[in-house]
Amino acid sequence: MFFDKIVRPALYRLSYHDPELVHERTIGVLSRLGKVAPAVGGALRVDDPVTVLGLRFPNRVGLAAGMDKNGRALPAWAALGFGFVEVGTVTRLAQPGNPKPRLFSLPASDAVINRMGFNNDGAEALAAKLARDGKPGVPLGISIGKSKVTPLEDAVEDYRFSLRALYPYADYFAINVSSPNTPGLRQLQDRAALAELLGELRSTAAELAGSGTPAPLLVKVAPDLTDDALAELLEVALEHGVAGIIATNTTLSRDGIAPVESGLAGQAGGLSGRPLTTRAAEVVRFVHDHTGGSLPIIGVGGIMGPDDAIRLVDAGASLVQLYTGFALHGPGLVRRVSRGLAARR
Repeated sequence: MFFDKIVRPALYRLSYHDPELVHERTIGVLSRLGKVAPAVGGALRVDDPVTVLGLRFPNRVGLAAGMDKNGRALPAWAALGFGFVEVGTVTRLAQPGNPKPRLFSLPASDAVINRMGFNNDGAEALAAKLARDGKPGVPLGISIGKSKVTPLEDAVEDYRFSLRALYPYADYFAINVSSPNTPGLRQLQDRAALAELLGELRSTAAELAGSGTPAPLLVKVAPDLTDDALAELLEVALEHGVAGIIATNTTLSRDGIAPVESGLAGQAGGLSGRPLTTRAAEVVRFVHDHTGGSLPIIGVGGIMGPDDAIRLVDAGASLVQLYTGFALHGPGLVRRVSRGLAARR
């Protein structure tokens, strides 16, 4: 309540009520605090260890991709209690993203609309930063996507470039083919395109691993797929040895937006937060049931409190991620959700 009533309003006033400026300033502060984060260690982290994807996670609550695209604040996320961190989405080429304004806060709906467009410094820049500064003290996932200027027919090489550049630093890779903010990207969820992409990435990961075990590759899916389309995607994923599924990305639906914020519903981009809570759980359950529980699932979407995370775990998720709930309600949510999941054991 302190964050909701005092901290967040102050942040918005100081940032001229610009959500993207709030985000940038927050990342800036956390990147500076990251220098003292090792002294804090995991003092705020709930101890609820679990092994998933062959990796040991100190707890089941992670930071979703999009919050820290360029890995600027990695030590801070671990110090805030996250059990793992996913950076990106990063692309082969550095790109500015879509024109501003492109991020809209909907507090009455407990939601956010964004059309950021994979704004990031590029795969090589992230690799250089990780080589210089090292990884966080928790598992690190890296989300990779297609550069906007790259034609769809060249998408595979775009992803392969990022995979190669970042392979030494990631504990797992998220293959983002489901963002609504890069034109044509969701076409890569179609059977033929996805089969080609996953086949090449699996082969590249095996080559890079040498005699070791390849880094796990997970596919991040859209909540807007029909059951038939999602079932087809899962069949391709299983055929190509994908290690897991991340469910879900943001939605193009505008269901759940409060009437007082209906004027923002026409903004292009993906909707996240409370309106996605139910659909995310439905997709997680579908993935779990359709695969017979054979694919680990990271559940993300609409986690605004412990009950939402528990619902995703009950539906079949092994791990969960926070983004919009964290952005709107602050770091206390990490501990509340972690405690809720630990108590559910």
